Amino acid sequence: MKSLLALNKYFYKYRWKLLAGLFFVAISVIFGILPAELVRESFNIVEDAIAAYRENPDFDYTDLRNKLILYGVIIIASSLLKGLFMFFMRQTIIVVSRHIEYDMKNAIYDQYQNLSLAFYKRNRTGDLMNRISEDVSRVRMYVGPAIMYTMNVSMNLILIVPIMIYWSPRLSLYVLAPLPLLAASIYYVSRKINIKSEQVQRQLSAISSFVQETFSGIRVLKAYVREEKSLQDFNEEANHYFNRNKELFRINALFFPLMILLIGLSTILTVYIGGQETIAGNIETGVIAQFIIYVNMLTWPVASIGWVTSLVQRAAASQERINEFLQVEPEISNPSEADLNFDGTIEFKDVSFTYPDTGIKALNGLSFKLESGKSLAIVGRTGSGKSTVANLIGRLYDVSEGEVLIDGQNIKQVNLDALRQNIGYVPQEAFLFSNDISGNIGFGLHQASEEQIIEAAKNAHVHDNIMEFPEAYQTKVGERGVTLSGGQKQRISIARAIIKSPPLLIFDDCLSAVDTETEEAILSKLKQLIAQSTSLIISHRVSSVKNADHILVLEEGRIIEQGVHEDLMKLGGYYQQMYEQQLLEEASSKL
Repeated sequence: MKSLLALNKYFYKYRWKLLAGLFFVAISVIFGILPAELVRESFNIVEDAIAAYRENPDFDYTDLRNKLILYGVIIIASSLLKGLFMFFMRQTIIVVSRHIEYDMKNAIYDQYQNLSLAFYKRNRTGDLMNRISEDVSRVRMYVGPAIMYTMNVSMNLILIVPIMIYWSPRLSLYVLAPLPLLAASIYYVSRKINIKSEQVQRQLSAISSFVQETFSGIRVLKAYVREEKSLQDFNEEANHYFNRNKELFRINALFFPLMILLIGLSTILTVYIGGQETIAGNIETGVIAQFIIYVNMLTWPVASIGWVTSLVQRAAASQERINEFLQVEPEISNPSEADLNFDGTIEFKDVSFTYPDTGIKALNGLSFKLESGKSLAIVGRTGSGKSTVANLIGRLYDVSEGEVLIDGQNIKQVNLDALRQNIGYVPQEAFLFSNDISGNIGFGLHQASEEQIIEAAKNAHVHDNIMEFPEAYQTKVGERGVTLSGGQKQRISIARAIIKSPPLLIFDDCLSAVDTETEEAILSKLKQLIAQSTSLIISHRVSSVKNADHILVLEEGRIIEQGVHEDLMKLGGYYQQMYEQQLLEEASSKL
């Protein structure tokens, strides 16, 4: 329960609405009690009328009839008012729970955005989604229905039980005896239902993940003619889901019969013991009817104790996970709010970096300087540390040893937001949002105009392709840009980076999915932009980097060759071998 103390700040924030909800609960219970009192009086009036008739058949019933009609009107009005205040109760307490859910989801989402890239590599997407969906929903059930029913049962017990004891302590004891058993039974059944529901939910998540993976990889599945095997696997998952649901429905079938049985037991005891007490002259006949109404008023609130207890346990477990998540400190934090007058000079001083989760040493004593307004290219084999350099410049990771300098200042002391706003970054894997093409390109610049979007697309050599689509720039690209080719996605990603004309451009092997001719066309379009900015070009193709002001060749995180294209060709080393090999591959592909 300690974990739920974290919600106190929300309760304090919405304290007036919660107090109003408590007031509405009390009023609704009072209007529920009043009809029971009037029913008791009505039964007594009828009993007196029968006795008067036996003594005098000519007895005038007008006053009694008028009184009964008045009681009937009051009972109907009380029922309507009880319903009205129950509506107000739900409109305050349940709405508060939705406000708290909204606040919690915002807090969790904000924490997601603050956490570093390493956190996402250590955690699965499904687990991260559960924090903001399943866990928050369970907590909402605590701050909404659980608190509402707790208030309701408390008010019912505080107001009704003393009245029952006042009229007949003995009858009250027998009538209330099954209710704790009802609460315990509901708690037991609710626990079973929750356990089975979680199993059903996990299996449903497994089916969703299976189907999502199938849809994402449908091209591969069809290429390998694996539709029949995929259907068999899906049938197996669906059967597990069906069996889990059968178990859940069997337990659910116990819930209402058990509740009705114990309600019926209380009613039978009310009539039987009440009848004995009436015959003995200890209570009036109307008290029996009054107690039957009270039993029905108390049944669901008392039964909800077991259900609420189960909700609280689930909410406590979920809130504990949320608290642990919110207490995670970002490994990369913004050290300063000062403005950054970014000139564009980048310097690596004896930088070494080891990935924290894999232990792979990507860079080993790397040193170089990229002057403002110049272009630097980095080439090398897969795993040589090229992309790591881009990650460190954007401060997606912090160096293990050495330092990265931005305009002569340690990157760890620079305003992180300002740094990233000055970088146009094209990642190795082009990621597009489930939006239209215009939205994906305009993502790089706040409130981009249509002219700016088109100009960026032309510079990325993708405008003509876009205009071939039926809806042009309003074409929906699908999840992760599934409707586009790899080259189209890369070029839209380039357009997104260059639309804001940033002082620093980083191209991380972003032309790997386009042919050489298209690459040449794109590079010629970008040549003027690159000349206006400080540029870092990472590629495994020599054709992409040969025009750079300076070229670094990396091997196992170290510089093994560096210089301009002509000088590196004269060395006759790795760079020349890679260049000649790529020329042969291009020549053979044209045959």
